[in-house]
Amino acid sequence: MAVRLTLDTSVKYIKGIGEARAAAFSRLGVETVGDLLEFYPRGYEERGRIVPVADTLNGELCAVEITISETSAPRYIRGNLSVFRSKAADESGSMELVFFNTPFMAKSLAKGRRFRAYGRMKIGVRGREMVSPKLEPIVEGKTLPYYVPVYKLAVPLTQKNISSAVAEVLHLCDGIEEILPLEITQNMGLISRGEAIKLMHKPADKKELSLARKTLAFTELAVFRLALSGMRKNIHKEKAFPLKMANTGIKNFFSKLPFELTGAQKRSVKEIFADLEKGTPMARLLQGDVGSGKTAVAAAAIYLCVKNGFQACLMAPTEILAAQHKKTMDKFLSPFGIKTELLISGLPASEKRRVREGIKDGSVNLVVGTHALITDNTEFHKCALAVVDEQHRFGVRQRAALLQKSEIDGSRAHMLVMSATPIPRSLSLIIFGDLDVSFLDELPPGRQKIETKVVSGDDTEKVYSFIRKEIEKGGRAYIVCPLIEESESGDDDRRAAESYYKDITDGALKGIPAGLLHGRMKPAEKAAVMEDFAQGETKILVSTTVIEVGVDVPEATVMVIENAENFGLSQLHQLRGRIGRGKNRSVCVLVNRNGGSDGVERLRIMRDTCDGFKVAEADLERRGPGDFFGERQSGEFSFACAAIGDMSMLGETDLLVKQILADSENPVYTAVFQAADKFLERTGGGLTVN
Repeated sequence: MAVRLTLDTSVKYIKGIGEARAAAFSRLGVETVGDLLEFYPRGYEERGRIVPVADTLNGELCAVEITISETSAPRYIRGNLSVFRSKAADESGSMELVFFNTPFMAKSLAKGRRFRAYGRMKIGVRGREMVSPKLEPIVEGKTLPYYVPVYKLAVPLTQKNISSAVAEVLHLCDGIEEILPLEITQNMGLISRGEAIKLMHKPADKKELSLARKTLAFTELAVFRLALSGMRKNIHKEKAFPLKMANTGIKNFFSKLPFELTGAQKRSVKEIFADLEKGTPMARLLQGDVGSGKTAVAAAAIYLCVKNGFQACLMAPTEILAAQHKKTMDKFLSPFGIKTELLISGLPASEKRRVREGIKDGSVNLVVGTHALITDNTEFHKCALAVVDEQHRFGVRQRAALLQKSEIDGSRAHMLVMSATPIPRSLSLIIFGDLDVSFLDELPPGRQKIETKVVSGDDTEKVYSFIRKEIEKGGRAYIVCPLIEESESGDDDRRAAESYYKDITDGALKGIPAGLLHGRMKPAEKAAVMEDFAQGETKILVSTTVIEVGVDVPEATVMVIENAENFGLSQLHQLRGRIGRGKNRSVCVLVNRNGGSDGVERLRIMRDTCDGFKVAEADLERRGPGDFFGERQSGEFSFACAAIGDMSMLGETDLLVKQILADSENPVYTAVFQAADKFLERTGGGLTVN
C-alpha cells in the first residue's frame, strides 16, 4: 500500500528508494523527505549553454548539439576494457565521442540521431573529441533542462536515483514553513523558503537559481549570526584559570628567540596575553599567511601557560604536521625545561601508553597530537591552554571535545586557533564568528619572495631540466599531483603521483634520489619519506596534497604543481608556501594542462601575487556556491547555500539579528530562534558542550 508522503516520512517510502538506497541516503545525512528537499545539489551542469563545435576550446567543459554520422563497433584494448567511437557533427564542424566499457551504448548511437552532449572537449591529433560525455536525446516537442543538478553520492545511489526521488516529493515544498518572517524577506526582494527550495532542485534559468540561492543563503547567514551571538554569550558565562606574567621569566623567553618578533607578532602576543590573564576562556583565532610566524606566537602562549603550573596541548590535522610542530616546539621550549611529547595513532602501543601516562600524571607539559588527543583514553592532568592548528580541517565539535576533555574543576581551557589558510577578513567574520581575531599581516625579514611561473604541458622537458639544475645547486624539489593513481578507464588525464614517480625515476630525472608520498601510505611510511627528504637523502618528493600544510624543509627551492588548473587558488597558495623558507631563490611552477581560458586566467592571479590575502580575495570573487574550505568534518556545520560571494549580505543579516534580539519576545521570531538553537545543538554549542 502506498504511504502518504509528508516532510517527516522516511525516504525509504519514496517510489524507487527502498531499504538499501535509504541506507545510502542516511550516510548522506538524509533520513526524511524534508531532509531530501534540503539536500541541495552540490553543483549544476550548464547544459543549456550550447557552443558550436568549431568554437570549443581544448579542455573546455561544454555542451554541444550534434548529429551522429558513424559509430564503430566496440573493441577490446586490454582485458575486459572496451572502447568505441562515434563520429558526430553540427553545422560548424565535426568531432568524435569516445566511450569506455559501455559497449551496449553503441547500438543507441545510430546514424542520424541527434543528441545534446556534455563533457570536456579535447583537441588532439584526431581533431576534437569528448571522452565519456553525458548524452541526452534531442526529441521534437521535448525541452531539455538548461541546468542539470549534480548531487553528492553514496553507493549505490546514482544521480538519476536522487533526481527521481526529488521529483517525487518536490510538490511538498508548498508546505515548508518559513524561518524568517515572510514580510522581511519579501521587502528584500526574496521569495518564500518553499519556493526557493523547489527552484534549487529545478531552476529554469540563471535568474531563478540566483534568486533561490540568495533567499536560502540570507536565511542561513541570519540563523548563523544569531547562533554566534549565543556562542559568545556562552563563552562569557564560562570560567577559566587566569594566567599571570609575573615570575614566569617571559622576557627571558623572548630574548632567547633566534629572531626579533615582527610588529604583527608583538601585537598578537599582547592581545593573546591580555585574554589569558582574564578569568573567562580565551577564544581567539591567530590568522596569518604562510611563514608569518604563528608558531612562535603560540609557543609564547604555551610557555606562559606551563610556567603558571598548567599543561597545554596542540592539535594538528595530520600526523606529518603534528610531528613538525613537536620538533619546532622542542626548539622553542626545551631550553626552559618544558617537556613536549607527541601523541599520534601511528605510534607503537607501548609508546602511546607511556605518553598518555605522562599526560595524566602531569609530567608532560605540552602534548602535540592529532585526533588522538580527544579519544576516550587520553586524560589530561591540568590543561589550561588548547591550541588548534589549521582550524578549517576540524569541525566545531572537535574543538568543543578538546575543551571538554581539558576541563578542570568547572573551568575551561583557553583556546587559540591558528590558520595559515588566507581568509578574507569579511569571510572570517562568518567562519570564525565565535572567535576574536589576531592578524599576522607581515612576514619576518629575510623571507624570500617566491617567483611563480605558469607553463603548459608541452613544457615538461624544460621543467625537468630546471629541476635538475636546481638540485645540482643544492636545492630540492616538490612535485605535486592531483591523483594518487591513474584511472583504470583511462578517461582521466590528470597526473597521478604513482605513475609520475615511476616516469621520472626511470626516465628524465633518473639518477636523482626521489621519494613518493600520498595519503594511503601508513603513518610510519609517510614519516620516513618526509625524514629522508628533510635530511637530503632524497632530492625530489613526488606527492599529493598531503604536503599542503606544515612541512618545513628550508632547502626546498622548487615546487611543481601538475594540473594546477584543478586546484583552488588558496590551495595553490598553501602548496607554494612549502618553498621559499631558506635563503635561496625559490620558484613555483604551475603546469596548466587542461584549464582552458578560465584556468589560464586563474593561474595568472597566482603568478602576479604572493600575498595570500589578495589570493583569497580573488578566490572570493571567482567562486560560486559552496564551502570556502571544501568538505568539513562529518557532523559539523557547513553552509548549504551561502557562498563566499554572499559576504556582502553580512551587514544586512547583522542588522536583522540586532532587530531580532531587541524584540526577542515577538512570536514572529520563534522559528528563527528555534533554527539557531538547532544549529547550536548540532555543533555542540560552539565552544561549550552542555
